[in-house]
Amino acid sequence: MKIDKLNLSGKKDSIEVLDRIFSGKINKKLVTSVLYKTNANYKGRHAKTKQQNEIAGSTSKIYAQKGTGNARHASRKAPIFVGGGVAHGPKGELAYKKRKLNKSEKKLSIASLITEKNKLKNLLIFNDFTTEIKKTKEMHSIIKKFEITNSLIILDKASKEKIEKSAKNIPNVKVTDVNHFSAFDIVKFKKIVFTESSIKELEKRYS
Repeated sequence: MKIDKLNLSGKKDSIEVLDRIFSGKINKKLVTSVLYKTNANYKGRHAKTKQQNEIAGSTSKIYAQKGTGNARHASRKAPIFVGGGVAHGPKGELAYKKRKLNKSEKKLSIASLITEKNKLKNLLIFNDFTTEIKKTKEMHSIIKKFEITNSLIILDKASKEKIEKSAKNIPNVKVTDVNHFSAFDIVKFKKIVFTESSIKELEKRYS
């Protein structure tokens, strides 16, 4: 299929793109699953309490089983004692398994989301950036002109080097490349922007 391509002056041209990425089937169930797994893996689980078997100290029985008049106890490390282990407390990062995402899941979810952005007219393709944009003010005016104030900008390596510094301090705009974005990034931002070369790089991954 063909899709519009813009230059910085606003002049339109067209570019041939893969149907399965830009007008494929939208699999919402798969996207939901991928987003759930991605979000779960982002969570830092740093809180950690010691369980009964992790408390340092003697393992001997604290007093005789019978004859003391007290309740039966085996260890001062039990959760009911001050300084004992914590029952059912947080177990730290190592206790939680990372949710695995296979390559086909990632690719299909990203294709679904890109297709959806295209259908909603929230996808733009620019010519590659050939000259360096040094000033944030200049980059901000480009973003405002094309109404991409809340956008994920996915660039080829050469274009990224030319605009990354000028765009890094602009809020609600993320500049990245084809190898470093996820389905979560696409959902987070309203619009998605590619360059002609970044489209070709993305298509190579799907070929």
